[in-house]
Amino acid sequence: MRVLAAMSGGVDSAVAAARLVAQGHDVTGVHLALSRNPRSQREGSRGCCSLEDSFDARRAADKIGIPFYVWDFSDRFAEEVIDPFVAEYAAGRTPNPCLRCNERIKFAALLERGLDLGFDAVATGHYARLERTASGTRMYRGIDAGKDQSYVLAVLNQEQLAHSMFPLGDTVKIDIRAEAAELGLAVADKPDSNDICFIPDGDTAGWLSGELGERRGEIHDESGTVVGSHDGYHHFTIGQRRGLHLGVPAQDGKPRYVLNIEPVSNTVVVGGAEGLSVNRLESIRPVWCSGEPADQWDGEVQVRAHGTPVAAHLRRTEDGVITELAEPLRAVAPGQAVVFYDGDLVIGSATICGTDRAGTTAALARQDDRAVPDTTTPDTTTPVQS
Repeated sequence: MRVLAAMSGGVDSAVAAARLVAQGHDVTGVHLALSRNPRSQREGSRGCCSLEDSFDARRAADKIGIPFYVWDFSDRFAEEVIDPFVAEYAAGRTPNPCLRCNERIKFAALLERGLDLGFDAVATGHYARLERTASGTRMYRGIDAGKDQSYVLAVLNQEQLAHSMFPLGDTVKIDIRAEAAELGLAVADKPDSNDICFIPDGDTAGWLSGELGERRGEIHDESGTVVGSHDGYHHFTIGQRRGLHLGVPAQDGKPRYVLNIEPVSNTVVVGGAEGLSVNRLESIRPVWCSGEPADQWDGEVQVRAHGTPVAAHLRRTEDGVITELAEPLRAVAPGQAVVFYDGDLVIGSATICGTDRAGTTAALARQDDRAVPDTTTPDTTTPVQS
């Protein structure tokens, strides 16, 4: 097969490309230039799109012995990833740009160009497994539970997965580094990237302040009493405890957390930890990775990249999926992705638009479908994929 290997400059994508060559595929490496003004150097584990990363990718391709190109996708990345990221925060949500990048850049823009150029598939260094069957492609968790990246790939549809390859899904990370060292790849000990690539210093709130500006507002408790103030609701996310700077202590003396963000009134609502637990999720815009499921089924759901799966009963609706949880989940935010599993099999994903707490509507207000733009999910600590 002719395979286009996306090479970030990290160890995972380099080994993925090397494995494909060893398997006899015709491999071409490509590094995606996603920043209009790339930095010269990366900062340890921060970011993944510096000039240094592109040089590391080129050196790895040379060592493996494959052609290598740098493709400028910076305009499309800004339009498809950065702009929606800012819009989501402006709407009081906390998106995960890595999912958006996988959906719209690596397995859409890159795949489209690759297919146009005669390639059969795009390969990446993600830790997930694919199974080709007569009825389509099925995706499973990676063998390494600590590195499994199926959550951030659950936004991919059957057409995209049919032209995808994940050569590392059956291997644990420690063996990948050992393999890279045996191949003589200079990136064998390079740190993984753990921050948003376009905010390499990790200061998301500061970066957003530059995009959205500062707008002073009030912090309320659940009774509506003003207990503090803020310089912009984009500084907060559901479940946040630190950095609230509340001027009025809680009557019970217990810590308080962000329960809701109300952009229209520029208000942040705080309350006790019990306000974070939800028993029911409503989600829209489902994507079925491994084929459409039954109208109702029992499975597991996950709401963060490395979150603990929770047993649930799921029911499809006209617009999405209703999820009844076997045990509560904490700090679930609107816009966040819920991913559906059957054991290790990835069924699909959807975007959370509402939650219920212990049978009553949670402080996190249910949002009208039209108010939720077509963007994806929170958990901004997800490692940037290589």
